[in-house]
Amino acid sequence: MILSIESSCDDSSIAITKIDTNELVYHKKISQELQHSVYGGVVPELAARLHVEALPKILEECKEYFPQLKAIAVTNAPGLSVTLMEGVTMAKALSLSLGIPLIAVNHLKGHIYSLFIESEAILPLTVLLVSGGHTQIIEVNSLSDMKIIASTMDDSFGESFDKVAKMLELGYPGGPIIQELSSKGDNEKFDFPVPLRQSPKIEFSYSGLKNAVRLEIEKQETLSERTKADICASFQKTAVEHIMQKLKKLFKQHAPKNFAIVGGASANTCLRGEIENLCEKYGTALMLSELKYCSDNAAMIGRVAVEQYKVSDFIDIDELDVQTRVKVF
Repeated sequence: MILSIESSCDDSSIAITKIDTNELVYHKKISQELQHSVYGGVVPELAARLHVEALPKILEECKEYFPQLKAIAVTNAPGLSVTLMEGVTMAKALSLSLGIPLIAVNHLKGHIYSLFIESEAILPLTVLLVSGGHTQIIEVNSLSDMKIIASTMDDSFGESFDKVAKMLELGYPGGPIIQELSSKGDNEKFDFPVPLRQSPKIEFSYSGLKNAVRLEIEKQETLSERTKADICASFQKTAVEHIMQKLKKLFKQHAPKNFAIVGGASANTCLRGEIENLCEKYGTALMLSELKYCSDNAAMIGRVAVEQYKVSDFIDIDELDVQTRVKVF
């Protein structure tokens, strides 16, 4: 078995995965959403302190599996440096004490392999990764052959939801709150500009849309619940439409055989519905992660680690360090 650790942002998580069957033997996650909601977003230093408290508590439940462990896997990039370090420090300690190798896992690969928890990978495929930190289209041919073919020029899809929710004083995380409020609003009420509408390039941008929402909020004399719902609905519609315009260009150029949406923001039902319609139109098979594995978790890290273990992709303890940003896989 492989024990995997995830601490790239505000979720403390540990999982144990069987190497030969991909079976998820153990998985637990402790979310910090409540503690960070007071601030309207993740506070890195607070997140790190909460990892220090949560990770050892989860690890205590895993001791019975220690004799069967063949490796320790940990997210080391990308993410917040202070939170990544908590997981990496624990991984190094476990590796030394148990005398087993370390596996460094790219968090973004984890999101891709969240599609294949407790199953075999189906490759190649094209992936839309949407989260609080990333908006990317990735061509995935194999574990070691992944290429980013489009990404955001500034802010991400998920981050824009968090920021709009903060502007409206709705709380954190913004994604599920805005989605819920949107169901009660009129998505035609406010005409927000779709980013890069005229650009022939397949790339993303959310800074302009966020600013347009901010300006509209400032125009309002009062923000009634109805107005907030209308703003949320109009914003969500535009945010999703931006992604769909770019995906339609991609599919028109070359429709993929297999397509997937991954990342925390992939749980957005509006986005899922639009992409389902697009894939059906082009006869493309659509793969989705279970909702419980969309956000950050150690199960997806363990699933990648199984593949890395099979090709002896280990890292020396002295070489294992954190990387806050990675541009390539």
